[in-house]
Amino acid sequence: MLECIVTKFGGSSLASDEQFRKVRSILELEPTRRYLIPSAPGKRFSGDEKVTDLLYLCHRKASEGQPFAEDFAKIRERYMSIANGLHLKADIAGKLDEVEQGIASGKGADWCASRGEYLCGLLMADYLGWRFLDPADGIVFRADGMLDDAQTQEKLSMLLADGESTVVPGFYGALENGEVHTFSRGGSDITGALVARAVNADVYENWTDVSGFLMADPRIVESPAEISSITYQELRELSHMGASVLHEDAMFPVHRAGIPTNIRNTNKPYHPGTMISRNAPHEASVPTITGIAGHRGYSVISVEKNMMNSEVGFGRKVLAVLEEEGVCFEHMPTGIDSMCVVVNSEMLAPHRDQIIARIEKLVGNSGSVSISDNLSIIATVGRGMVHNCGTAARLFSAMSRARINVRMIDQGSSELSIIVGVNDSDFEATINAIYHEFVG
Repeated sequence: MLECIVTKFGGSSLASDEQFRKVRSILELEPTRRYLIPSAPGKRFSGDEKVTDLLYLCHRKASEGQPFAEDFAKIRERYMSIANGLHLKADIAGKLDEVEQGIASGKGADWCASRGEYLCGLLMADYLGWRFLDPADGIVFRADGMLDDAQTQEKLSMLLADGESTVVPGFYGALENGEVHTFSRGGSDITGALVARAVNADVYENWTDVSGFLMADPRIVESPAEISSITYQELRELSHMGASVLHEDAMFPVHRAGIPTNIRNTNKPYHPGTMISRNAPHEASVPTITGIAGHRGYSVISVEKNMMNSEVGFGRKVLAVLEEEGVCFEHMPTGIDSMCVVVNSEMLAPHRDQIIARIEKLVGNSGSVSISDNLSIIATVGRGMVHNCGTAARLFSAMSRARINVRMIDQGSSELSIIVGVNDSDFEATINAIYHEFVG
């Protein structure tokens, strides 16, 4: 029996008073759901505006000396509509006045943006009759803006130790000097994970507007299958390639604590969603692959040099050039006298000529340096791959039948993923070919 569940609800789950009612009914289904992390209200319909976007807009206009009253009126209407629709007693009008005055007085962007979650948390605490905890009192950022993990764990654990049902707004905390500081967009997921770890939850539930993860992007593959279970390691691989409904950094606190995360749909509360866990043993019912994801827009720096393998530190010198130019690399397939470094084309562009010149200087007259563009990288991920012989053969055979040329191959040492590079023009065809080979 589960003793403690932490729930995080995304912006679409809190967009209106009707959505607030859905949230309360979900909490009432399971009494051990004792902690709630709300995002700011999201879009109610296509073409609607997110509250966080409006807050950033108000801050920008105020900082430029432009009037923002008309934009803030939209924010006020959103919160007052929810409060009136639920017949709440909280003085939300007074709090909205404070926020508007704060923006006008020159408060920073982080403070302004964080008020979306802050106000939503106040409404939800009033609606549920739960305690409200300002995360600025428990989530600590260092002076460099990075999370102070140890202090945060200590403070949150102490503040939540009594087990009282509590609403903790997502997305923000505070620097050691008390100044409000936010995570990157989508950071309410991280707040939920930190709270789950602090209270040693049995499960961290992340409620959104989709029923978990799909095996491929539905914009590319028609009606892809759902993923019922996935490991944190698999999710890390897929998230890096963009296939995620969960903030990437939210995985780390719960992963380390061994707390499973359940992605659920607020609008379909009885759907089991996707369960993410640290160790999901291979079962016969688990498909060979878990999911497929990818990105367009990469470039390959190809370096050839005679006797490269016998020159100690040459690879390090090449990567040092990228580091010094501020360019990250994604993959690095190598041969005896060659190495390829895959980088994001957009990141490379401002430094392209300088990087080529510096690497050419390292190579000298005994080799060559070239860059080719329009590369897509596609990751096929699955814990079942290591248990099934011929996975790579099936994958490349499927690509061959679809007449797709493979420009790069990279397989992780864990055998959890196979990475292929193809022309940007073959991106969607590659994902479809691989999906239908393994899923049908």
